Amino acid sequence: MKAVTEKIRAKNNRTTFVSTSEVSVFKKRVIVPTDLQGGFLDKTIHGKLEDVASKLPPAFVDLLFIDPPYNLNKDFGNNQFHTKGDLEYQEIFERWLLSILHTLKKTASVYVCCDWKSSPAIYSVLNKHLNVKNRITWEREKGRGALSNWKNCSEDIWFATTSDIYKFNVDAVKLKKKVLAPYKENGVAKDWTEEQNGKYRLTHPSNLWTDITIPFWSMPENTDHPTQKPEKLIAKIILASTEKGDTVLDPFLGSGTTSVVAKKLGRKYVGIEMNEEYCHLAEKRIQKAGENANIQGYSEGVFWERNSLVDQEKGNTGVTDSMSELL
Repeated sequence: MKAVTEKIRAKNNRTTFVSTSEVSVFKKRVIVPTDLQGGFLDKTIHGKLEDVASKLPPAFVDLLFIDPPYNLNKDFGNNQFHTKGDLEYQEIFERWLLSILHTLKKTASVYVCCDWKSSPAIYSVLNKHLNVKNRITWEREKGRGALSNWKNCSEDIWFATTSDIYKFNVDAVKLKKKVLAPYKENGVAKDWTEEQNGKYRLTHPSNLWTDITIPFWSMPENTDHPTQKPEKLIAKIILASTEKGDTVLDPFLGSGTTSVVAKKLGRKYVGIEMNEEYCHLAEKRIQKAGENANIQGYSEGVFWERNSLVDQEKGNTGVTDSMSELL
């Protein structure tokens, strides 16, 4: 493993990172493929997917969350992924999926992240081996503007299942939105309630997500990982497709977001990551999750629309007043 280089960070930068002095602590918590017989639930496994998958038992996973390298040139520390032809990328993803497919229960759900270019390839593979149920598109508001094209600020997540018997807890993932034009019928509020902080409506979740905030330097969930997913995004998926005590598997764990959210929500987790530094980072975040289970934008059993205001004095959001607009 290459030496850890610590960055000089601004005073109010709350980015989570592993310091040089912490490496030995979190290294002890990470296991390798040869350790799996000693137990792998609630563990971070350091290794390549193909080396780990074959050693995992069948039918123990309730939710498989896959956030693979997109078909782009990207530096992941000790691993650089380079753009492939469409067919080659499709074949690579199919090998990844098939290596881990045996771990799924007959009632399991599968979610796969991708961008617009790789989305057709991902769908083709999933449709061949699983039951594709939907495609989620979520707004990723960060990104550079383009002078000769539309700014790319969305990503896809394909939702599939192993059979027609699967979990989907709609009431667990409703979105709480401000009511801009409250309507009454016979003087009674129709589909909305008035609270201390305003008028709100609980809405059914759709496959278009515009309430996600990308982690940045002033948020403690932020890390230096180049493709980190927000905790709120993962929370929606875990709450929708699992119950407490279920097992979530992420074969491309990265900075550990899936395991972190699974722990916060009372699920078991297994994370596989080939970059040892990211494994240490994941373990630090998992430790912090045991100390603080708040998830940005999720409180009182509902997901709050971004920019919603809630009662900070009661601590409903788990964030400071200066952060409330990020919900």
